[in-house]
Amino acid sequence: MYRFLLTPRWWGINAFVVLSIPFCIFMGTWQLGRFEDRVDTHRAAEQRPDPDKQAAAPLDELLPVDKETSGRHATATGRYGDQFLVPDRQLDGKHGSYVLTLLRTGSGKALPVVRGWLPAGAKAPAAPAGEVTVTGALQASETTNSDGVSAAGGAAPGRLGMISAASLVNLVPDDVYDAWITLPAAPDGMKPVPATVPQGSTLDLKAFQNLGYTLEWFAFAGFVLFMWFRFVRREAEAAKDQALGLDPA
Repeated sequence: MYRFLLTPRWWGINAFVVLSIPFCIFMGTWQLGRFEDRVDTHRAAEQRPDPDKQAAAPLDELLPVDKETSGRHATATGRYGDQFLVPDRQLDGKHGSYVLTLLRTGSGKALPVVRGWLPAGAKAPAAPAGEVTVTGALQASETTNSDGVSAAGGAAPGRLGMISAASLVNLVPDDVYDAWITLPAAPDGMKPVPATVPQGSTLDLKAFQNLGYTLEWFAFAGFVLFMWFRFVRREAEAAKDQALGLDPA
């Protein structure tokens, strides 16, 4: 009755089922692993010490920026140089710009320092002259601008689309650190910019998307198996009717 399973047509169907079910299970397991990784990262972020309660450390000791050092207070000494506005940044529900000034350090590299947030239409105050030592929350370079779109320079003169070494490499002669800091206090006319949490350390929508994809892949595997059994049963019943001389229709 089941000899039809050995026909060329069914060999193709069987091969598809044998390959697709393990693939669906593998993809579902992979998505579940991504979700579990995000959960573990979120728990680790909750358990790590409050950056505000940790002593400030020299900048070079905290680089490269990762989920452990992001938000830590870093210190650097140098002289302020080029200054840029990073527009389309919101603070307390209002639109404005970050005021970013490059601090040329003794290492020969420049550190982007966000000195504060400036309301739209206001003029940015000049940076202090002479050698200064700054302490601020360390942040990783941005990979997208405020609209979530990748950017790497090309903005209007004196403006940046995002805060990163890639956006500054063609605008200033100095090498630039692949990180930036935001100062806890801002000059008059500006507001301090709060530090942001490291990307991937919160249970955001992407984490639950991974969980949803897990269920989808497992459902696909079950659906393939269900349809295979259904087709086999229908084919077997048709073969049985044909053997009994009954009209398949």
